[in-house]
Amino acid sequence: MAPKALDLFQAYSQGKLPKEEGGYIVSSFFKETSAYAIYEVVSYDNVKNLYASDEGLTFETDGSKLFVLVEPASFPQKYIEPFRRDRGLKIPHRFSEVDTFSAKNQTRVMVSKEPIISYSSFTILRPTGVNFSLIFYKTEEVLDTLNFFFQETLNKEAQIPRTDARKAAELVITGIKKFGVW
Repeated sequence: MAPKALDLFQAYSQGKLPKEEGGYIVSSFFKETSAYAIYEVVSYDNVKNLYASDEGLTFETDGSKLFVLVEPASFPQKYIEPFRRDRGLKIPHRFSEVDTFSAKNQTRVMVSKEPIISYSSFTILRPTGVNFSLIFYKTEEVLDTLNFFFQETLNKEAQIPRTDARKAAELVITGIKKFGVW
């Protein structure tokens, strides 16, 4: 039985990275001093070439990318457009280009309204610190697996109450369904 998800770089080194059938890559970028986090979800298939560098893995294929930004209530610059924020805190969107969910604890979760298409190639950066990159295999239950993953990580890592984490995860899944592979 194939795994549902693996560490991306482990899967690459073990030759378990799906190339033709593709998959979903979820990368996290956590701010060390708060619950502020950015997730990138990339869907891909039909890889022409794949190679590793010190920076990360480069996929020679088209990819669809969705951004998820988690902003705790204590974030002092919440009025600044997401694309104008400091390095490590920004996503390439304006407020009008994201769907926003506000949790009971005032944490905001922003999700790209539409995926960004990366033509010809994209690179997944090698994670550092507590960050990670996971490959989710395209199985029949991949959306359920991604939903569960986001519920858990939003609750445990981003400190969103469980009920709200479920609702925020649904918002992410709604965005993933726009990738056009369904």
